[in-house]
Amino acid sequence: MKIGMICYPTHGGSGVVASELGLELARRGHDVHFISYAVPFRLREYHPNIFLHEVDVASYPLFKYPPYDLSLATKIVDVTQEYDLDLLHAHYAVPHATSAYLAKHILNSKKLKVITTLHGTDITLVGADKSFFSVIKFSIEQSDGVTAVSNYLKQRTIEEFQINRDIKVIYNFIDPSKGDHSTPGVCKREKYAPAGERVLIHASNFRPVKRVSDVVRIFAKVREQMHCKLLLVGEGPERLFIQQLVKELKLREDVLFLGEVDYIEEVLRCADIFLLPSEQESFGLVALEAMNCGVPVIGARTGGVPEVVVHGETGFLFPVGEINAMTQAAIELLSDNARFRRFVAASRQRARRFAMEKIMPEWESYYREVLER
Repeated sequence: MKIGMICYPTHGGSGVVASELGLELARRGHDVHFISYAVPFRLREYHPNIFLHEVDVASYPLFKYPPYDLSLATKIVDVTQEYDLDLLHAHYAVPHATSAYLAKHILNSKKLKVITTLHGTDITLVGADKSFFSVIKFSIEQSDGVTAVSNYLKQRTIEEFQINRDIKVIYNFIDPSKGDHSTPGVCKREKYAPAGERVLIHASNFRPVKRVSDVVRIFAKVREQMHCKLLLVGEGPERLFIQQLVKELKLREDVLFLGEVDYIEEVLRCADIFLLPSEQESFGLVALEAMNCGVPVIGARTGGVPEVVVHGETGFLFPVGEINAMTQAAIELLSDNARFRRFVAASRQRARRFAMEKIMPEWESYYREVLER
């Protein structure tokens, strides 16, 4: 197959999923053409079946904002014509599926198929801005195939947009070998916890919905009971606020801001507990990545997270904002070594259910199904 992979190149979950999916498809012999405004950050390795096409977004005096969706559609047309693509895989309904739809009709092609994967932000975005409702609904309904990363997201999409068509759930996946502590690149734990302290970690894009302030407050309470460190991975609009909160709570010596990390498993293997108190998560890819590294997850019972984290076995989930309950769960788990080891083993075992070799056949099968329609 010749596949056009349309995605954002940034550190968000959709970029990770699109990149890892494209890499594995290439290893399986398919030609994968990434179309984005920059090289996706996970595409660091060369593969002869992977092609990169950057979207040029020109700035014209006529436009207040450069029309990325139109530039993207133009690039899709060019790449499809030059390489005779079989299908386009758009990660997000807007703007990617919208641009793919436009490109398909510019080409006037009945052969070219468009698959749209919903990751969550394109659906939850409507709650904040209803002006996107019509274009998202249209893009979903006009796609030749639609997938969602969790049953939760599928159901919410159907209800929010009154969708009558089929949406297939294909879970995000991990490479189990990346969680193996014996592989090269293992984090030097003593760098962050030189005195053998317990290590808590959180990774996100530091938006309000991630409730990073809850992470800091949970850590502060855990720190009152035991020696520990907190690793904060990521960047985003709330970073300055979080830095100020850390300062106010007198935690600066024990909280480390690591910025964006391309291969987060190299840091996760240093941690004992992953904190995920988000207000909303459509799947919780980072929770799955943590579990793959043997790191239990403590956080909020929201969105698709319960489809990943098993409460009482691979972590603990509580209502959003229940930081006292999350704190107590972390303290109790870290204070009982035998129980902690059981959670570590269960986390890795659970993660294997989302192993690449189990999920990839679903993608290849779905691609073929859509192409035959």
